[in-house]
Amino acid sequence: MRTGKRLATSMALPLAVVMLTLAGCGALPGGSSDDSSAQTSTPSSTPPESAVAATAEPTAAGESDAAPSEPATSLPKGLTQKDVNAGVLSAKVKWKASGKLQTVKGSTKAPGKGQVIKVRIQVEKGLKIDGDKFADFVLATLNDRRSWTEKGTRRFARTDDAGQAFTTVTLASPQTSAELCRPLQTMGKLSCRNGDRVVLTNYRWVKAIPEYKKNREGYRQYVVNHEVGHALGHGHEYCAGKGELAPLMMQQTKGLLGCRPNPWPHP
Repeated sequence: MRTGKRLATSMALPLAVVMLTLAGCGALPGGSSDDSSAQTSTPSSTPPESAVAATAEPTAAGESDAAPSEPATSLPKGLTQKDVNAGVLSAKVKWKASGKLQTVKGSTKAPGKGQVIKVRIQVEKGLKIDGDKFADFVLATLNDRRSWTEKGTRRFARTDDAGQAFTTVTLASPQTSAELCRPLQTMGKLSCRNGDRVVLTNYRWVKAIPEYKKNREGYRQYVVNHEVGHALGHGHEYCAGKGELAPLMMQQTKGLLGCRPNPWPHP
């Protein structure tokens, strides 16, 4: 009996060693082939964490697809968009500038049909004025149907050639405008037509007059039409009575005398 027990014990020990060896084979070094076979037999539908993280964060290309927001443009202090459209860059007016007149370069064709009158535009160097916008404003005013277009029989073009110009519209500082208007006495606060030149004082171009305080654009249209009207041969007119529309050729800058503001010859 003892011999039989020893035989059973001796056979059980090698069997146990074999079982333990088979159970631990997956943990042996060099088991990558086993990992691969495991993934092939049971594919996973969940992407790796690194892939999830990559798709969750926007890429540089994705960010550039959105249209960049344009920076908000602020108007100069004390000015409106209509002021800027007329070339005004500052609400402050210097009494004196350089005294040198610069012609706004370029030309524009007259719209429509009819007699063409060419106008040259000048701005005194040193004024806080956008010359191109000032020129565009002058021509837009003159070509308005309410201006001197005379029901489409007359139109205005811009030229930078003094030899081709019927008249030159000049925007100047108060001091220079007063000099250009002599012998007329404007004190730098009134505009004028002197010979073949229309002289507009920057003092009024920026500030207008109290009666046009809420419509500075309207005053600018008035002063362009009024002075060019002189160049076309029109004289002064007067207020017909309180509450009446002021005639364009009335000296509205000196006061409306009970009349209502009016920038146009044919309102």
